[in-house]
Amino acid sequence: VPVIVFFHGGSFTHSSAGSAIYDTFCRRLVPLCGGAVVVSVNYRRSPENRYPCAYDDGWAALKWVKSRPWLRSDVHVYLAGDSSGGNIAHHVAVKAAEAGISILGNILLHPMFGGEARTESEKRLDGKYFVTVQDRDWYWRAFLPEGESRDHPACNVFGPRSKNLEGMKLPKSLVVVAGLDLIQDWQLAYVEGMERTGNQVKLIFLQDATIGFYFLPNNQHFHCLMEEIKNFVSAA
Repeated sequence: VPVIVFFHGGSFTHSSAGSAIYDTFCRRLVPLCGGAVVVSVNYRRSPENRYPCAYDDGWAALKWVKSRPWLRSDVHVYLAGDSSGGNIAHHVAVKAAEAGISILGNILLHPMFGGEARTESEKRLDGKYFVTVQDRDWYWRAFLPEGESRDHPACNVFGPRSKNLEGMKLPKSLVVVAGLDLIQDWQLAYVEGMERTGNQVKLIFLQDATIGFYFLPNNQHFHCLMEEIKNFVSAA
């Protein structure tokens, strides 16, 4: 039975494991992934709890899962998350690789990455679909250590100060990018960085999807994504 450790989105600042949209989504994953055990993590949020609190909580959740013999989780654990949750899943996976803890896969739904540079998609989609560049900048200021720039390794994971992931055995990744998400260029750069460092990654780019499309089963992208997640987990 797969065990999926799920980190909710909300740009590190809002939502929770108990939010209706996340509770419903996690419940959908259970039958989809062959009766999977889904552990939805209520990590501490910013600005009251800045970096690295969310990562520490993610790591604690993974260690808890690994310590539960009834979960039979030695070789069946996946990490998953959307937005900030996808960012957390990446950083927890890196720490797990460094510690020699086996993770079978990472499922990242429009993960929240960024940097100081302004990308083409940020300029083109600013304010058009739910989120502005100004919003994103504020979320990072609220999460990162005070005075830090967006080139901090938590945000810009393949930036000038990032950890070298070359040769690190990270889990295979499924990265889903919405074509109407203003930070898509950072997500695509993440995919390129993973490939460049020798890590296995599959990109699903949905041209006319908005962020959060997977909460609504009345659109074609929802069903496409559910099938991709099912295949990703069952392929292990």
